[in-house]
Amino acid sequence: MSGVLVWIILGVVLVGGAVALVLAGTRAAQREDEGDPVLSRLAEFTERGEEVSLEKLELSQPFSERVLVPFLRRVGELSARFTPQKVVIETNRKLEMAGNPGRIDATTFLAARFIVPIFFDGFILLMSSLAPDPWPLGRLLLVLLIFGLLGFFFPQLWLTSRIQSRQHEIRKAMPDALDLLTICVEAGLSFDSAMQKVSDKWQNQLSLAFARAIREVQLGKMRREALRDMSDRLGIAEMTSFTAAIIQSEQLGVSMAKVLRIQSEQMRMKRRQRAEEEAHKAPVKMIFPMGLLIFPSILIILMTPALIQITATFGGAFGGN
Repeated sequence: MSGVLVWIILGVVLVGGAVALVLAGTRAAQREDEGDPVLSRLAEFTERGEEVSLEKLELSQPFSERVLVPFLRRVGELSARFTPQKVVIETNRKLEMAGNPGRIDATTFLAARFIVPIFFDGFILLMSSLAPDPWPLGRLLLVLLIFGLLGFFFPQLWLTSRIQSRQHEIRKAMPDALDLLTICVEAGLSFDSAMQKVSDKWQNQLSLAFARAIREVQLGKMRREALRDMSDRLGIAEMTSFTAAIIQSEQLGVSMAKVLRIQSEQMRMKRRQRAEEEAHKAPVKMIFPMGLLIFPSILIILMTPALIQITATFGGAFGGN
């Protein structure tokens, strides 16, 4: 029982640690959306009329931003010397597609893929040393290997989940955003002003992407290049089609409002088709919980009275003989 208890505690703590890491990344991404935390604290201290020193402002930051992120960045700078440039570029692209959660760069993320397995394996060694019965060497090595691989792939799985969540949010918001763009353009606004209206009205990943593209245009980048870069950062086929249609209408002189209305109708059709596709997948996804959980329970409920009666009948017959 002690060994089972140790394994239960180990699983709970590791799952809790993984959830804590995901929540920390989510909070970091939320802080990123809200703005620079250092500047916000500086503004808060200024409104209060307090004298602010650099040390006080540094200590007011969370422990993760003061210690963990700089440590990971240092380790990442060391590991970047031995990492192929192609891997760094691909990691930067995925971080851009995820919305750059926590404002981490590729070197910091690659360093986390080596730090997290050390943390997991260190915790395994701690639990094995605290166990009342020593673990066999073979079992210990197997567990260290399994959780080391789990820790190595956990940051990549978390990043993939962030990318999919962001893309899903953008796909969901695109039809409404295109409707607002169409209304603004038909009302006489330019396309850039219409994008600014969308970014001001909503606070989601799509509005943030629009706001970044508008800032790039204001800094001197051509609009078609800014739209192409925005499409590459999002990695969504719908956004690629949308930017291609906007660029083509700009080059050929086609009515922008008409193009936006057509794109909006197509986006709504694709969203309805995705909803129908998910609805058709539901029966297939229900097979496993029904086969593993619901059907055995129904069999137990239906067969138990019959088994009791059969046992009582044959038991009485055998007892009489």
